[in-house]
Amino acid sequence: MKGGIKIKMKIKTIDINVKEWFDKINGNSYFAGEIFLNYGLKNVKCIFMPFQYGYGEHYQDEGFKAICEELKIKTDLRLYRYCEENNIILRTNKEENCLKKDLLIY
Repeated sequence: MKGGIKIKMKIKTIDINVKEWFDKINGNSYFAGEIFLNYGLKNVKCIFMPFQYGYGEHYQDEGFKAICEELKIKTDLRLYRYCEENNIILRTNKEENCLKKDLLIY
């Protein structure tokens, strides 16, 4: 902190990695995972996304919401647009057909 002002982290890369489990009995999808900001750099930061309901690309929206909460970012932009406008490299990965227990480690 310089002069009482919090300096925001400069994001160069966002990596969102999740595992997805489909509950066949109830017909619902769930995911959990981790987000790495500035992966491979000295100022890397990890944010965990706990077990939660969602399917398709919903994990990306929830991941960006977690980033915004963690870094106090105020924006109405979606993840892809935010990355495009701020020259941020975005990588996402969803591992499907996982077991429920694989998601509970986050």
